[in-house]
Amino acid sequence: MAESGNGATPQPGAPTGAQPGGQPQVKFQVLAQFVRDLSFENAVVRGDGVLPPGQPDIQVQVSLDAKKRDTDGHYEVISKYKIESKHKETGKVLYLVELEYGGIFLIDGLPQDQMHPFLLIECPRIVFPFARRIISDVTRDGGFPPLNLDMIDFMGMYRQQLARQAQSGAPEGTKIS
Repeated sequence: MAESGNGATPQPGAPTGAQPGGQPQVKFQVLAQFVRDLSFENAVVRGDGVLPPGQPDIQVQVSLDAKKRDTDGHYEVISKYKIESKHKETGKVLYLVELEYGGIFLIDGLPQDQMHPFLLIECPRIVFPFARRIISDVTRDGGFPPLNLDMIDFMGMYRQQLARQAQSGAPEGTKIS
C-alpha cells in the first residue's frame, strides 16, 4: 500500500481528506489580509512640535470581530487596535493610533462548536505580526520611536470575554474586547 505525502497510511474506504480514525481533516487557509482602517494623529505637532523627554505612558486596547462571509467556509476576522501615548508627567497626548486589520480565512471541516474560539483566538494570532509591524512603522514614520507591541494573549482575552458574558447572562457573540 502506498503512503500519502504526510507519512500516514490511508485507511481502506476512508473518504478523501479524512484522517485515520475517521475524523475529517480540517482545512485552513489565509486567503487575504488587509488594512480596513488606519489613523495616526501626532498631537505633539499641534503644540510646540518638540517631543517632551521621558518615557511615555502607552495604553493599548484590542477588540475583535468575526463574521461568516457569503462564500461557504469563508470568514472575516477584524482586529481593532487603539493605542494612545501620553506624557507621564503632564498627561498630554503625544499620539493616537487606530488600526483595523482584517483577514479572510477559509475554514472547512472544523466542528461548529470549535468555530467561535478558533475565529477569535487562532485567526487573530496568525495575522497579529502583520498588524504589529504596521503599528511599528506608522509610529516611526510619525516621528516617534517605533512601537513594538508585546504579544497579545488572544486565548486569555477570549476567556475573559466568556467570563464577562457568563456574569451578565449575555448570549455568546462574535465580538470580543
